[in-house]
Amino acid sequence: MSGRRRPVRRSGRRYRRRKEQGLEQLLLAALAAAVVISVVAAALRWLAAHPWTVAVILLAAAAGAGFWVWRRREAARWEQVRASGLRLALGQLDALHHRAFEFAVRDLMRRDGCADARQVGGRGDKGADVKATDPYGRRWVIQCKHRKDGWSGKPVGSQDLQVLNGTGRQVHNGDVVVMLTNGRITADATQFAKSQKLHLVDRHLLAEWASGSRPLWELLRALPPGGRRATSAP
Repeated sequence: MSGRRRPVRRSGRRYRRRKEQGLEQLLLAALAAAVVISVVAAALRWLAAHPWTVAVILLAAAAGAGFWVWRRREAARWEQVRASGLRLALGQLDALHHRAFEFAVRDLMRRDGCADARQVGGRGDKGADVKATDPYGRRWVIQCKHRKDGWSGKPVGSQDLQVLNGTGRQVHNGDVVVMLTNGRITADATQFAKSQKLHLVDRHLLAEWASGSRPLWELLRALPPGGRRATSAP
């Protein structure tokens, strides 16, 4: 036992090394701060000697902000012009992805004066794909069923209306609850919708609406009266 070497303690060396590294970092930080202060001070002295530069910078910033606002207004104006003249054929609607189909329905509602129309479909949408408030203050809740094969595709049946019937008014506070498809709707679904005061838009009615003939509320029957203050759809 007495012949073994005792281990060398290195804790003191490690402490000194960490201390030296900390001092180096502190010196570097102080040097960087001094450089930044020098640059800022030089810039301030230069601006004080050339006061007209500040005026030029402010004018340039104001001009840039004004140009940005003008561009936003122009974009909104042209979007309104585009939407007001929106016309979609059934072939165009059939070719869309089901999500793009929902956005097309949103755009058609905007075209007809529903400025707050928005696409809300997706996971957990609880039966609503598009929401909007019409110029009469009625809140619309629309579920979209896109069929790649159009009229030849799978028809919308009464079972497709179950979720919409349970959530359109109770969850989404809709005044007008609509099932819309580019395909066909079964007779059972038509009877169910009538009994539950749901509104249906099949391929034929969609074609008439998308062509720009009249707003959807002029094509559907037995709508509730307007009068609610037009606010953003929930």
